[in-house]
Amino acid sequence: MQPTLLEISATLIFVVAILHTFSVGYFQRWANRFPRGSVNENLLHLLGEVEAVFGLWAGVFLVVYTCLEDGALHYLESQNFTEPLFVFVVMCMAATRPIILLAEKSIIAISKILPLPRKMAFYVSTLIIGPLLGSFITEPAAMTVTALLLLTFFFEQKMSDRFKYATMGLLFVNISVGGTLTHFAAPPVLMVASKYNWDIAFMFGHFGWKAIVALLCSTGLYAFYFRKELSQPLAVHREPRGKMRPKTWIYVVHILFLAGVVATAHHPVFFIWLFLYFVGFVQVTREYQDELKLKDSLMVGFFLAGLVVLGSMQKWWLQEVLVSLSDIVLYFGATGLTAFTDNAALTYLGSLVDLSDTAKYYLVAGAVSGGGLTVIANAPNPAGYGILKGTFQNGVINPLPLFLAALPPTMIVCVCYLLLP
Repeated sequence: MQPTLLEISATLIFVVAILHTFSVGYFQRWANRFPRGSVNENLLHLLGEVEAVFGLWAGVFLVVYTCLEDGALHYLESQNFTEPLFVFVVMCMAATRPIILLAEKSIIAISKILPLPRKMAFYVSTLIIGPLLGSFITEPAAMTVTALLLLTFFFEQKMSDRFKYATMGLLFVNISVGGTLTHFAAPPVLMVASKYNWDIAFMFGHFGWKAIVALLCSTGLYAFYFRKELSQPLAVHREPRGKMRPKTWIYVVHILFLAGVVATAHHPVFFIWLFLYFVGFVQVTREYQDELKLKDSLMVGFFLAGLVVLGSMQKWWLQEVLVSLSDIVLYFGATGLTAFTDNAALTYLGSLVDLSDTAKYYLVAGAVSGGGLTVIANAPNPAGYGILKGTFQNGVINPLPLFLAALPPTMIVCVCYLLLP
């Protein structure tokens, strides 16, 4: 390895950004010492937002880039920001009331079939069906829908912090592996599917059915562990006053818009154009709509854009690490590495290396296995974090309990991907 000064600088900034994500609680507590609405409070709250961390440090890197080399603008233009744009758009669309209500109806219908107490049945169906929807409506959309349902029916109710951390860790892991039934929905799979010639049949045969087994085992285990809290009555979801229940044709139009964006996920010019029409449609039908979650979606997009800017400069050490590992070590190495870098970036870098067929499997399997360990491990995680963090004390989620909560389902996924044929 002979990294340039620029690459070393990018890696140092990347490490600082990771450390920053583990210290956002400090900035939030510091902000509370200043008068509400003051510049100091607002600045510290911004520094305490996980979604803002990588975008802010990417800005620092661009300043360093400008000092060390010419052409920071050219560097930005050479990067692919399709994923941040796509996540922003699909999160806005999936967080609309018609989509949420439709997902809620589907999950409730399935939960009624399960021979479990009503609240437990809804919990199990939400954390299994919701993530599996990610294989069809994409993982960011599935994360948004599932997190909003958990927020309404569980996190805003009188549930313990232990339950919240455990459920959030389980959610992150389930979303990461739930999108592997197809080749077009999970970002780490999307990055390599075309080059590896992986289609739906391949994905389901090698990844999908194992993911289903893992989701059933993990969710069942957590539901049993929290059976006392899940034996309480299920909360009643009350519609906001002044809002009308969407008509059937509104549901259909929303689904068509969402399907159009998913179908054109690799063409930002087209799906941004569709999104502008969608915003107009929401305004026309606003009596059936809630406010679009533009701020939350933009923050998540900002986070992912920062990862793109900083992540592409990590090739000098990531590639060397991947080439030197055996298949099994590669699997556990990818699982561990993805906790500290976006798993889509990891598989993309792996696609640049000449790997055997088994190594390709272990690389992608490891990347999705570790996608729930931290907020930055998988692209949709910041969306779930942003939706659920307000129910925690001071709006801060401690990364260590979240990591520990994600370990058991991660180990179950590892067992499924390694031992099942």
